[in-house]
Amino acid sequence: MSKFFPLLLWVLGSLLSVSVHALPAVALHYGAAPLADLKVFDIVVVEPDHGHDPLLYQRSGSQLYAYVSVAEVQPSRRYYPDIPTTWKLARNGDWQSEVLDQTPADWPEFFANRVVAPLWERGYRGFFLDTLDSYRLAAQFDEAAQQAGLVRVIETLHRRFPGIRLILNRGFEIVPRVRDKIEMVAAESLFRGWNAGQKRYEEVPAASREWLLGQLQTIRQQHGIPVLVIDYVPPHNRSLARATASQIEALGFIPWVGDSQLHTIGVGNIEFQPRRVLVLYNGGETVALNYTNAHRYLQMPLNHMGYLVEYADTRQPLPQGIYRDRYAGVVTWFSGFLPATKGKELSRWLLARAGEGMPLALIDDFGFLPDRSWTEQLGLQVGDLGMQGTLQTIRQHPMMGFEIAPPMPGREYEPVRITNKWSAQATPLLELQDQRGQRAVAGAIMPWGGFVLDPFVLVTLPGTDQQRWVIDPFTFLTQALRLPPMPVPDVTTENGRRLLMAHIDGDGFPSRAEMAGSPFSSEVLLKDVLEKYRIPHTMSVIEGEIAAHGLYPQYSTQLEDIARRMFRLPHVEMASHSYSHPFLWNQEAKHGTFLDETQKDYHLELPGYTFNLEREIVGSVNYIQQRLAPTGKKVQIMLWTGDTAPSSEALAIADRAGLLNMNGGDTFISRNQPSLTAVRSHGIQKDGYVQVFAPITNENIYTNLWQGPFYGFERAIETFEMTGHPRRIKAVDIYYHTYSASKRAGLQALHKVYRWAQAQPLHPVFASEYIRKVLDFYTYALARDGQGWRVRGSGELRTLRLPASWGMPALAQSQQVAGYREGAEGTYLHLTGDSARFQTLEKTGTAPPPRPFLYEANARIKKWQVNANATHTEFSLQGHVPLEFSVAHSSHCQVRTGQRVLAPVRTTTAVRADVQMFELTATHADFQIVCPTR
Repeated sequence: MSKFFPLLLWVLGSLLSVSVHALPAVALHYGAAPLADLKVFDIVVVEPDHGHDPLLYQRSGSQLYAYVSVAEVQPSRRYYPDIPTTWKLARNGDWQSEVLDQTPADWPEFFANRVVAPLWERGYRGFFLDTLDSYRLAAQFDEAAQQAGLVRVIETLHRRFPGIRLILNRGFEIVPRVRDKIEMVAAESLFRGWNAGQKRYEEVPAASREWLLGQLQTIRQQHGIPVLVIDYVPPHNRSLARATASQIEALGFIPWVGDSQLHTIGVGNIEFQPRRVLVLYNGGETVALNYTNAHRYLQMPLNHMGYLVEYADTRQPLPQGIYRDRYAGVVTWFSGFLPATKGKELSRWLLARAGEGMPLALIDDFGFLPDRSWTEQLGLQVGDLGMQGTLQTIRQHPMMGFEIAPPMPGREYEPVRITNKWSAQATPLLELQDQRGQRAVAGAIMPWGGFVLDPFVLVTLPGTDQQRWVIDPFTFLTQALRLPPMPVPDVTTENGRRLLMAHIDGDGFPSRAEMAGSPFSSEVLLKDVLEKYRIPHTMSVIEGEIAAHGLYPQYSTQLEDIARRMFRLPHVEMASHSYSHPFLWNQEAKHGTFLDETQKDYHLELPGYTFNLEREIVGSVNYIQQRLAPTGKKVQIMLWTGDTAPSSEALAIADRAGLLNMNGGDTFISRNQPSLTAVRSHGIQKDGYVQVFAPITNENIYTNLWQGPFYGFERAIETFEMTGHPRRIKAVDIYYHTYSASKRAGLQALHKVYRWAQAQPLHPVFASEYIRKVLDFYTYALARDGQGWRVRGSGELRTLRLPASWGMPALAQSQQVAGYREGAEGTYLHLTGDSARFQTLEKTGTAPPPRPFLYEANARIKKWQVNANATHTEFSLQGHVPLEFSVAHSSHCQVRTGQRVLAPVRTTTAVRADVQMFELTATHADFQIVCPTR
């Protein structure tokens, strides 16, 4: 191991690996899909022609290695036309490639210049060298000369590209001659392989396996070089992939078990945890995705459980390549039948997924009339069951009646019967019986997933637009999709405390307040709110309202001055609320919306203006930056206006401009509407762009669109409380418009809400910080790592919510974890950076001696360093308000800042008995926890 040891340290150290494995986690992925999921691995081998950016990717802590074929070339490669005919030894018919002679004197330089150099210039520093043994496909060859040619290629690469890192695929005979120049040796098909000629997966014959095993053990034992073994199994057979990887790892090799094309995420010495759920919907049922039932009601529970939602409109071709490597399940939500051809397509598609073992959750309506193949495979009888008279409920599962009792089905209701095939394995959710004693069900958990049908999903309260859940969506989705317990990336919390933010839409900036002297409402807001409550605020303006070329040129000088004074405040960040305040961002959806068709162009009537997305977004930001921003401060956020449903084009424009975006969602649960149907998701993804929703809605909802009562915003406190317990689903977001300061009742409501927030143990952040957490949620990667977990994000999202059943985190067996705090739903784990590795006491089985840890804080951890025996901890906190933090297991220790020993404060807050709380007037500081040596 001596010659490889420095390289191994580099892999484990500079790649920021948090694994307890002695060897790096390696993945191979030759597909064109985004690589965000794979960043949890240390090394990812990719097909470089897909255009990946290795320099951008390495910021995640992972490294891309480029696949390059040494002894074969396919006609699609750019350098193929320049290869002399005399260099071609043979043809590989299985892969439609030419086998190249390794003996020509010019070949090593050609390979370095034409193949590797362009990739090196793009930022690749690691290379996976394939097809080293392909010369054996030729009818005649000089083996010694071919191997000498391969050695010259490797030596040339090291001479031309100092620091290059190489993984050889086979080439066993040349390993002794280049072992100081390679990082790893790979081999394919130790237990299971892919027969390219016959296009099938096969088990490797025992004799072939024993020969290959001998070669690999020699390389590892005699040459001290790690070995990567690549086996192949069908992409839907996750259990076989897992078992094969375990066989390989038991032999001391790095495993990677993937599909024949390496287009899916396989199983290695860590296993990626899929977080995606594919939701199928009929786009013809609504004017936009934002208004579909699936998005409005289903995405929030999935987000809260840690899952991402991808949508597929059944009007388009149904997606392919939906496997358990990246998808946790498939959900459908239809309100009626699809067109006949689409219904048949959907039926076949769902049967194929079920046959591959993908869990299905079917909600509201199947979307088609199931045929015989459907009923036989899924064990459901649908249609005319011969039931007569009124149906009565005879048995109800506990997950039914979540917010309202199941209704009585009407005459038009068509029940479902579970056939004998699955009756013993099914769990009925609601059993119905007719007057003759015939039975049926309205939903069930099935071996293939589960279903629940209308009207037993949601009920609309008579005479209102309010809904109630009949079924518990959390429990149903968990059981139907077989969702395993996992760490949940949590955007509501940091260091144990719920987040607090405040953001203001600029509407009404020029309006006059109903107060003495009729000041501008913006002036009242500045003096009575922004200068009083020194928590992070995000303030926006509408250019068309305050600019000299806008609606009120006579007041522009005064209005711009107010905006400049707001933006100079250190606790205020700048945002745009557009140029003309569009009421409708997706112009293709004008018809069929709630908007009045007479509204001209759906924006403020600015003279001579024609709606333009670039002008609304980029132009308004430029105006603020050039006219209103103090030196050194930049506009970071676009706050959507009107229907807050931007098209993917609008999201793309904001993204290209480097802007974050937020608004929409309208979470407004209250005692008047005490239902989780009024709580929205983290955001919505459109064509790869994420619209981040405001955690809580603004005062418009509470004041009946500002018609009164004008004190109504004080009811936001109800929303804060109901989204904090029993589930902490949302951050506290004080969100309103400038015109709230135009009426005394509105202003008093603001003061009441701010005072409530000040009295809570919260963690203040800017809206930009919250938005980045949500974006991090969308690309966060989790993987099972032995008895623990490995996670990687961008470093913005720093909290994982662990299931309560796992017990407490095992801090001594974890890295980049500062501490934890118990919560109603589980344990909030505090991370110190963009990656972590951790275990829990449930897995370790033993309780280590207690050590000091961070219990909670209202600021971000900038440093956390613990010595070997946990007697000395150095850490730094940086926040936006005076620091408050608590340390557990520290009663026998000193907590210091500089040379000063801190005294814990007395508190009535219900915390653990072993927790000490500290307060400072500073907003950032360095600390030490010094404990006596045990």
